[in-house]
Parts: sequence; structure tokens; C-alpha cells
Amino acid sequence: MNGEPNQTILDFCTQLARVNRALADLFKTGDPVLFGELNAAVKALHAVESGAKEPVLEAVAEECKVIYVNSDLIVKLLRTTEGGVIDKGAQKGLDKFLHNIDSAVVNIAGALGLV
Repeated sequence: MNGEPNQTILDFCTQLARVNRALADLFKTGDPVLFGELNAAVKALHAVESGAKEPVLEAVAEECKVIYVNSDLIVKLLRTTEGGVIDKGAQKGLDKFLHNIDSAVVNIAGALGLV
């Protein structure tokens, strides 16, 4: 990213960091309540990114889609669990979706020159 970031890019980076923090907390604690924070952070990230005309955000749009799709899959998977119990199969799916989100966050951070 060249030059000084504008407010939209700063807001995007703030929400990206929020997604990253929620992922880190989820990986560290495994607390399923944190899926709510992850979902809220992803929605906020999408609100900033959708419709943005900044070239740097357009360049990371595909990675953003990875975050949004996998977040939606997590929500759908959690809704199908019986009584909120995450069995071995559901856990495998959650791990894959979280890994995909984590990889996209790292790729976006790299594209933005944050890492």
C-alpha cells in the first residue's frame, strides 16, 4: 500500500484486527461464545469493505470473500448442531473454516503491508 491510508482503509484494518483477535481468542480458549464476536467482526469488516472504491481494498476482495463465505458456513454449521453440542464432525468442519479465515486474514494483512 502506497501513501497514507484514508479513513476507510483505517476502518478496514481496525475490523481486520478485530477478526484476527476473535480468531486468536477462539484458538486459545475454544469458547463457543466467541463465535458471536467473530461473526460481529466479520459483519463489520464487510460493512467497511463492500462498496469501497479504494484500489487496495478491491485488490483484497477475493480474500475478503473467503472470510465471508467461511463465516457464513460456521454460522450454518453451528445452527445444525443438536442442542449446541459440537461433535467430532462439526469440530472438524469448524477447524477447517477457521483455518480458511485465518489464512485469508494473513494474506490480506500481507497485501496491506501490515506483516
